[in-house]
Amino acid sequence: MRVVIQRVTKASVSIDQTEKAAIQSGLLIFVGIEDEDTEEDVVWISNKIIHLRIFDDENKVPNLSVKDSNGDVLLVSQFTLHALTKKGNRPSYIRASKPVYAMPLYHRLIDQLEKDLEKCVYTGTFGADMKVELLNDGPITIFIDTKRKE
Repeated sequence: MRVVIQRVTKASVSIDQTEKAAIQSGLLIFVGIEDEDTEEDVVWISNKIIHLRIFDDENKVPNLSVKDSNGDVLLVSQFTLHALTKKGNRPSYIRASKPVYAMPLYHRLIDQLEKDLEKCVYTGTFGADMKVELLNDGPITIFIDTKRKE
């Protein structure tokens, strides 16, 4: 499982020119799922996301997590995070899971994040053509791959 986490002051996702979800201060998270991902990956990545200390405390030092700062989370599925670009100029997405496998894990990640965050997680729509708008704060953008645990 791969995620790209962006600290934002606002973010939204729209489908067919209609806003599906929007947040203010918090995290915009893009997630890509592959066939080797398991329940263990879901639990590990949720814990990592919820406890990342990337929000400023009263001294402008990044000591707070999204949970500590009462921030929101907007989760968007993005199979392109598993793009292979070694050969040629057209990315291959063969490592990305098909919806029949990825969708249940995506929904499981939503449930786990809501449990760990103790609040609602906002989402796009799995597999939809989405337009994402954001104002990256910092900018802070972090990539995590559960297979590398770094």
